[in-house]
Amino acid sequence: MPDLIARVLHLLATLVGALPAPVLRGIAAIGANIARRAGTRESMVTLRNLELAYPELTDDERAALQKAILRTTALQTLETLRLWTRPHARNLGMLREQHGVGLFDAALVSGRGLIVCAPHYGNWELLNQWLAARTPISILYRAPESAVGEAFLRRVRAGAADRVRQVRAEGPAVRQLWKTLKDGGVVGILPDQQPKAGDGEFAPFFGMPALTMTLASRLAERTGATVLFAYCERIGDGPDFALHVEPAPDAIADPDLVRATTALNAGVEHIARRDPAQYQWTYKRYKARPSGSDDDNPYLDLERRR
Repeated sequence: MPDLIARVLHLLATLVGALPAPVLRGIAAIGANIARRAGTRESMVTLRNLELAYPELTDDERAALQKAILRTTALQTLETLRLWTRPHARNLGMLREQHGVGLFDAALVSGRGLIVCAPHYGNWELLNQWLAARTPISILYRAPESAVGEAFLRRVRAGAADRVRQVRAEGPAVRQLWKTLKDGGVVGILPDQQPKAGDGEFAPFFGMPALTMTLASRLAERTGATVLFAYCERIGDGPDFALHVEPAPDAIADPDLVRATTALNAGVEHIARRDPAQYQWTYKRYKARPSGSDDDNPYLDLERRR
């Protein structure tokens, strides 16, 4: 049954993805307005995150940025359906600019292993397809809670099955990724994905302590692999993107995990500040609070409303 439902969902995704780009932009704009006016979870979490991360903005400035974020988030979701249901070679034509590819190529040929840190910025599914076109890669992912969601992801990512090894973010993951890097391979990690309790350190992110994964830093420190940041940034209003590959701060591989995660967050923050509307502000990045602190869960009042 999950496979059957996944096939139906794939068909629907194909139909949505086939819509012209201006239509997708229009749907995204309408959806964003509805979400903001209705006070959906995503809308309220976004506003709270902006209050925490950008205290210097006025209420009107935050409201305008909230609207832009919701619109971009909706558009990214719709465009991802298109990316998942079209030939990858055609999708890569959306990349009008490519910056820092020499850094990526040099890391590949070095044989030291490569960790690609890809924040939730721009369109990370397009980045995945670019990476898979260049080299085999092991990507750490958090498995969906439902069997249908898992079956759907397997189906939409089947086109890169021979180049992408999806590694569940579970117990054996560290060992699998470590082996890939020691063999000179490439690993992809979403560095701003909140880890489980006990698997992270608190480090500043936009001036607020945020529970931050230590996996990328531990892998870099123990294997000596190169660490690069990479992202596909939207250009203008159309379906065009610029690929960026940038060096990561050396401190990411520091054995002091507080120093390492601080450097990791600084790298993500630097990218997110390029265009805050392209960063994923719709999830509760600051929900976990440091032990013994007086900080409360900043989303608690939002959760009580639901």
